Amino acid sequence: MKNNIKFAMLGGGSWATAIVKMLTENADVVNWYMRNTDAIEHIRTQKHNPNYLSSVEFHTEQLNLTDNINEAVADADVLIFAIPSAFLESELKQLTVDIKDKIFFSAIKGIVPESSLIVGEHFHVNYNVPFENIGVITGPCHAEEVALERLSYLTIACADTEKAKLVAKHLSSDYIKTKISDDIIGTEYAAMLKNIYAIAAGIAHGLGYGDNFQSVLMSNSIREMKRFIKRVHKMKRNINDSAYLGDLLVTGYSVFSRNRMFGNMIGKGYTVKSAMMEMKMVAEGYYATKSAFLIVSKHKKKSKTPILNAVYEVLYENKNPKKVFKELTEKLD
Repeated sequence: MKNNIKFAMLGGGSWATAIVKMLTENADVVNWYMRNTDAIEHIRTQKHNPNYLSSVEFHTEQLNLTDNINEAVADADVLIFAIPSAFLESELKQLTVDIKDKIFFSAIKGIVPESSLIVGEHFHVNYNVPFENIGVITGPCHAEEVALERLSYLTIACADTEKAKLVAKHLSSDYIKTKISDDIIGTEYAAMLKNIYAIAAGIAHGLGYGDNFQSVLMSNSIREMKRFIKRVHKMKRNINDSAYLGDLLVTGYSVFSRNRMFGNMIGKGYTVKSAMMEMKMVAEGYYATKSAFLIVSKHKKKSKTPILNAVYEVLYENKNPKKVFKELTEKLD
């Protein structure tokens, strides 16, 4: 690949803002697409995103800001997507420029509703992107701690490890350490599933369960994750690596976790709609719960997923969280 690689960041939320901060530590210019024209103008004049991670100050000469996705993509080599999965396909449909030689990296922790596929598979199946041009950026890493420049770790996964190394190089800094993986399917499913288990942790907290139960819930969650991923994509992987266990733990326990926050509100009696309205941010785990449940249901030999089932019952079958989690406690060990 050429030495002067150009990146396009697609998305305007907190994770997109954090990744742009990482990229500007190394790249001369980053194309940044977002739909919010007011936010674009604010960044140009005030040098920070008014809606997310507003403490991060950008050198605007490093940014090509645009509300036109084709303008952002046209001269970029690597496209990084941090658009909520529920809205990804509507954005992709706007693409008219040639993308056949572009490298696609997903920083999205969810499943595309229109295809019921993780993002990498969606790119491959619906946009004919070869798997060697598809990658995943995963944690454990919260955007808020990137903004504070607290030491954080990323796993960069791609079937073509040279492309993974390239992206890792551009995201690395004094406060960002990176690791390479070739498990693009497993790491992306893990990134999706950990949001579901974080909702479970939040519901438990909202119901008044303590740290002792939370530890049992998390240890059961990683085993459930391992069974799920093995069912959908069998390969040799260490589920205790930071991309799996580490990301699960930070999402399940951190005060910055929007999925845990969402679950906590549900446990305290909020409806799904009222919790989402109050948060004003997308909890990817809500959409992922339905998709993951359907995936398990379609497999003839179903994996044992009591935690996923419990969250699904609460969110989509409107069952009483207190009763569902009381029954769940009898299924954990």
